[in-house]
Amino acid sequence: MLWNISMNLSSMVFLMLSSLFSFTGSVLFLMKESSYIVEWELLTISSSSIVMTCIFDWMSLMFMSFVLFISAMVLFYSGSYMEGDLNINRFMYLVLAFVLSMIFLIVTPNLVTILLGWDGLGLVSYVLVIFYQNEKSANSGMLTILSNRVGDVAILLSIALMFNMGGWNFFSYVFYLQDDYFFLMKLLIVLAAMTKSAQIPFSAWLPAAMAAPTPVSALVHSSTLVTAGVYLLIRFSPALSDTTSFSILFLISSMTMFMSGLGANFEYDLKKIIALSTLSQLGVMMSILSMGFHHLAFFHLLTHALFKALLFMCAGAMIHNAKEYQDIRCMGSMVSVMPLTVMCMNLANLALCGMPFLAGFYSKDLILEIAFMSWLNIVGLFLYIFATSLTVCYTFRLIFFTLSGNFNLGSFSNISDNENTLTTPMMALSLGAISSGAILSWLIFPEPNIICLSPFMKNMTLLICILGGATGYLLNLMSLQHSLSSLRLYPMTVFAGSMWFMPFLSTFNMSQTSLMSSINYSNMIDKGWSEILGGQGMYHFFVQASSYHQIFQNNPSKVYMKTFLIITLAFLVYKL
Repeated sequence: MLWNISMNLSSMVFLMLSSLFSFTGSVLFLMKESSYIVEWELLTISSSSIVMTCIFDWMSLMFMSFVLFISAMVLFYSGSYMEGDLNINRFMYLVLAFVLSMIFLIVTPNLVTILLGWDGLGLVSYVLVIFYQNEKSANSGMLTILSNRVGDVAILLSIALMFNMGGWNFFSYVFYLQDDYFFLMKLLIVLAAMTKSAQIPFSAWLPAAMAAPTPVSALVHSSTLVTAGVYLLIRFSPALSDTTSFSILFLISSMTMFMSGLGANFEYDLKKIIALSTLSQLGVMMSILSMGFHHLAFFHLLTHALFKALLFMCAGAMIHNAKEYQDIRCMGSMVSVMPLTVMCMNLANLALCGMPFLAGFYSKDLILEIAFMSWLNIVGLFLYIFATSLTVCYTFRLIFFTLSGNFNLGSFSNISDNENTLTTPMMALSLGAISSGAILSWLIFPEPNIICLSPFMKNMTLLICILGGATGYLLNLMSLQHSLSSLRLYPMTVFAGSMWFMPFLSTFNMSQTSLMSSINYSNMIDKGWSEILGGQGMYHFFVQASSYHQIFQNNPSKVYMKTFLIITLAFLVYKL
């Protein structure tokens, strides 16, 4: 146990120092407006060089510093959360491998080397989701890795299509990639980002990935796996702006934002509610990115990473203390027994809602005002408004069920905030959830931008947040009267609460159609005709032919041939 704690501490110190160094370099590069590209040529294939490329600019270094900081907090937090687990060493190494894969993806602008980090994220995430080795974890892990394989195939096809350009460093070909000739490649890049960031119709895997341990969820849903798709599109955004693929992406991301906010209001699993809020914020990032404001998407990505990691850590501490219950109906009145955790969780919730002067306010308010000022159609505008309102609605519902309300825990529940290994990372992330929005806004947007809106539209964000919060709290307060109104609208409730049937479409129908057809294809082609006409058939033919040839090469064949020749000669002599 002492070795495990020392491993947590040493990993945390190393990652913290790396994060500080990376953030300092990011600020220096931002002030100097410079970047460095390091290339190492591995091999050359028909004038196309496979090069290991690393780019160090303010964006990659800043994102890397946030990933390293959150990873350090997660590793320190895991020392207490995973205490007593027999495989804690394996867990620590897997988390470090996960962080390494994400850093690999961040610092490289080469599609071939991006694929290594991209596949590393998918593989390690699968191993972490099935960490508890039960049937639910196995099903969730299979759904996760199969959904992400679609994006992996899209990246592979993009590599093949980019071969025509003579290289895979997309920073060098941004001007040429704006041509409509590369529309298919750009569409594949958008498809890959949609699978990794769980946009419709690939949204089912993200709540299912909650089968992983909570420290993994804090890391995955804040700054690593789900943000990889957004970060890839931010890097590709100069080539993708003003294209049809971005128009399609805006509609899909807006629907994802609305769908996840609606589903979170019907969910009772604490971790799944926070996972659906992550999905909603990913929709916000994707939608503002598809409008062409990639710096705003990156700004929200960084601020969201801090308060979402804090939210997961607080939820993990509550679950860990509440006898591993995840149902919010089995909690309640946590403020009286876990005041420090509740304070941090309220802070993260208010930052998620966009409370003025917290981290989420600086990015979300700016995104909404830019969206209201842009050329949006009426569908996009209403999706933005309702999604923002639903975010505040499910947040106050969560506050009502867990932090306030009646004490619903069973007896013999020893709940307290005495575990410093759990609370110290929360306090560090709380400082980030308070101050990161202001600091990053000064760094990324040093020059003021004029936003021209009417007074009504300017106050629209604050108005919909107030209405959403009041609706969420009052509706759940009235639900204590055990009203059966939801049963009268049962089909609509099931539709809204099950993410528009996406988990069923991604699992049951896929197993009944795709998997069954693949089994039939395997039996008929791979194990049928291919056995006769393919490699195995050719193998048996050549083996049989060589055996016949070997018979003729043996001595008995020579005797037969001599005998045949002697008889033939004797017959000819007789005739003559």
